Amino acid sequence: MSDDDATRPQSRAFRYDGEVPPGEKRQFRYEVGETYLGDPVEIPVTVVNGDEPGPRVCMTAAIHGDELNGVKVLQEVADRYTPAGIHGTLVLLHVVNVPAYQAQQRYIPIYDQDLNRSFPGRERSNTAERMAHRVYDRFVSRCDVALDFHTSTRNRTTMYHVRANVDDPDVARLAEAFGANVILSGEGESSSLRAVASRNGTPTITVEMGKAHRFQPALVEKALDGVESVLATYDVSPEGTATEPSWRKVMGPDEEKRWLRAETGGLVEMRWGPNPLVQEGETICTITDHFKHDEHVVEAPFTGLVVGVLENPVALPGHPLCHLVRISSETRAEIEREITRGEFDGYRSYGQRWMADEEEAE
Repeated sequence: MSDDDATRPQSRAFRYDGEVPPGEKRQFRYEVGETYLGDPVEIPVTVVNGDEPGPRVCMTAAIHGDELNGVKVLQEVADRYTPAGIHGTLVLLHVVNVPAYQAQQRYIPIYDQDLNRSFPGRERSNTAERMAHRVYDRFVSRCDVALDFHTSTRNRTTMYHVRANVDDPDVARLAEAFGANVILSGEGESSSLRAVASRNGTPTITVEMGKAHRFQPALVEKALDGVESVLATYDVSPEGTATEPSWRKVMGPDEEKRWLRAETGGLVEMRWGPNPLVQEGETICTITDHFKHDEHVVEAPFTGLVVGVLENPVALPGHPLCHLVRISSETRAEIEREITRGEFDGYRSYGQRWMADEEEAE
């Protein structure tokens, strides 16, 4: 999709099984499956169809049911924008994986199916693929760009960052418009929502932000700024402001990033901080036995940025402890300037605003 295609006027009505006419904001529940008792499984949806034509922007949250920051982001987006204020259409899927959300777990209960490995889905298949098919066919595929909000899995936290295939210029434009400092580049899992949608002409990025099972206000506000920046860049929100970060690190699949893993079991105590910049040889954490007789020190193998950490203080040999990415001297200098300006104050103690976890994410 070219830049012109991404900003072309759209058909005034948004159609799924029903229709939302121009100038209308409609909130409803849409059936994507059913329970053992035959009751409908319905996802909450908001469609804001602008008075003026423009791009259609889809946003999804809680494809993994315990990832809640995006749920709060979409609630705020639905409240902030009205048909009078936008050119185009916002399609908000507040909770995609309702069964997992109700159980407050990552995957669809009982079957343990990963909904984000089930796209584009099939009409006659297992539970996950049936749900994915209805979500993708009725909503995502009918939009011009999409933002998919995630957090880390349990017991870990992730830096606020974007995942995108920047080799695709339309996806790269969307990722840059969101304004995050860190972009992890790659196509993603072939059956994930962003990979399928991007391949099929709806450029899509994944936004990773923080921890599961909670709202983190600082991250939510930062994501709302990213949404505003996207809407401004694509002329959906003429009054909005596009965000340009003071520094941006794009991590290609071949660049050096490493999970540091425990060589011994025991109790983990993080030593890095208070900001995410660590020097080669600096202590990241220590692992001690319960008697505190033996201590294993884990050091940074190179100067880099801490982009993911273990939250559970108990580790077994092989457990991931810390995700570290190498940075250039120029990026390091800009991060140091931000540290001086206080941008990373309270980094560890307050929500880890910037904290990327590649394992079990997206």
